[in-house]
Amino acid sequence: MTSDPLLLTGELDEATARLLRTVAALGNHDVAAPSLLPGWTRAHVLTHLARNADGFVNLLTSARTGEAIPMYASPEARSADIEAGAGRGPADLMDDLRRSSQRFTAAVAEMPVEAWGATVQTRRGPWPAAMLVWGRLREVEVHHVDLGADYRPTDWPDAFAQRLLHEVAAGLAGNPEAPAMVLRFDGVRHELVVGDPEGAPTITGPAPELAAWLTGRSAGEVLTVTPDGPLPTPPEWI
Repeated sequence: MTSDPLLLTGELDEATARLLRTVAALGNHDVAAPSLLPGWTRAHVLTHLARNADGFVNLLTSARTGEAIPMYASPEARSADIEAGAGRGPADLMDDLRRSSQRFTAAVAEMPVEAWGATVQTRRGPWPAAMLVWGRLREVEVHHVDLGADYRPTDWPDAFAQRLLHEVAAGLAGNPEAPAMVLRFDGVRHELVVGDPEGAPTITGPAPELAAWLTGRSAGEVLTVTPDGPLPTPPEWI
């Protein structure tokens, strides 16, 4: 599972193009309709994606220049910007999303090789600059699903789904609230272990379905549990 930013830029370009095609088909009623995220319309999700791109530009600039530039001015400013943009129509939302995505692409292109080794301060703490392209790809793919506009976890490319699954499982492995389980995907060839596998249930299914379930984007209806029983309840993914 590579996180090399230069190798992931092509995947991000393709994911962004898919997202923009979805947005291009939305009308006024569509963008004002609820998304799959509680309390957010589709316009909220699209505005968040645009401001997220600009936030990542801030972090790339910080890595390139050495200046301490936060992702967002403040949590309150982030929320206010999303609310302010959520009342717009589809044309304005589309233009904002396209332009902010282009700014992110340009910021990536400006990065000298050594800048990728920097550490930046995200909303949730320090992060390697080399992970920022992956972070943006994750935002685009997961929130594309959150639009509730006929793009589903099963539409995720396999490489993305497997990378997301590995990341989420690794996070759960260090979370004392996570139930012990063995995640089996791609037939029976690959397994990820969370907690003590002794006596833990094995959850089997395609990588996109496992990743969707662990991130709260699916109830896991197509997953199987061995021995037979209910699915464990993973902690909320943040």
